[in-house]
Amino acid sequence: MRQAIRVARRGIGSTHPNPRVGAVVLRGREVVASGYHLRAGQAHAEVRALTQAAGLAQGATLVVTLEPCAHFGRTPPCVDAIVRAGVRRVVIGMRDPNPLVDGRGIERLRREGLDVEVGLLESECRALNPPYLKQLETGLPWVTLKAMLSLDGKMASESGESRGLGGEAEQRLAHRLRAESDAVLVGVGTVLADDPLLTVRLARGKTPLRVVLDSTLRTPSEARLLATAEESPVVFATTSRGKSRVREIEAHGASVWVFEPAADGRVPLAPLLLRLAGDGRYAVLVEGGAAVHTAFLREGLADRIAVGIAPVILGGARAPSLAGDLGRSRLSEAIALESLVVRRVGRDLWIEGSIERNGASDV
Repeated sequence: MRQAIRVARRGIGSTHPNPRVGAVVLRGREVVASGYHLRAGQAHAEVRALTQAAGLAQGATLVVTLEPCAHFGRTPPCVDAIVRAGVRRVVIGMRDPNPLVDGRGIERLRREGLDVEVGLLESECRALNPPYLKQLETGLPWVTLKAMLSLDGKMASESGESRGLGGEAEQRLAHRLRAESDAVLVGVGTVLADDPLLTVRLARGKTPLRVVLDSTLRTPSEARLLATAEESPVVFATTSRGKSRVREIEAHGASVWVFEPAADGRVPLAPLLLRLAGDGRYAVLVEGGAAVHTAFLREGLADRIAVGIAPVILGGARAPSLAGDLGRSRLSEAIALESLVVRRVGRDLWIEGSIERNGASDV
């Protein structure tokens, strides 16, 4: 199963909206074939592994990270291919909660007389597909907050400068995160300060949907996001109903999504996330700025944090940090991370972790 998990990771950034899945074919203790799902509409991991195994699949064991499908979609049911190949035993990492599957693949395999085991390394298999699983379970996308910080936790200097805070290696990693996401989101403050493109240039993969929180449509007409809207889609989420400004933005090729304002007059985050998930955007990367990060954390809508830390100290009482007032005054109320990954990236330190969901920090 660990090898199937490693194989599944090869599909990172390309399987959307399908989950990442890996499969291996075993004869005794020998792996004779492996496969992973590469792209929606193409062969699933099980079929690729069985095709590679050919006649060696007869009487063999198939190990797969996610329950095989038993329905017709863009491809035929995987269980049919498994049965035809003559596989004797199937080991499944986890049941697929997709209502179209949800135990039907397991039931069909057992009905066909195959020996089926479910739940091997289930937590590791779940970790392959947090966006896919979260949208099925909650209707919301998986949200990662990304930031580059100084040693003293600042996202920018007091004058608003932030470009160059991260080194080249960190920038490549940031672009890889974009390529692995379905949408990248910033606030209008970031657009006004940095005029970002939010495209993927330093990594392999396609540019995700670009989303700007702009409640009053302050984005200037000369912004690079608008200039490239025909090449890479961009959505402006707003509460403004000014028809002339909406038409002006749409004339550049961008889309405008209008929402009823939240209590503070800003774009309501939960309805926006629901619409993104409904649009098939299951992994959302939030790149800031500080007010946007704060809003996601306050509302409990962030799932993962990814921060780079540069070996510099910026200082400045008014310099923006990762988060502002979260309404938490005690250490016991701190937002804690789990499943930490810490590594050196060029001159910088990179830290990633999922937000604990048990309601309290263990700090």
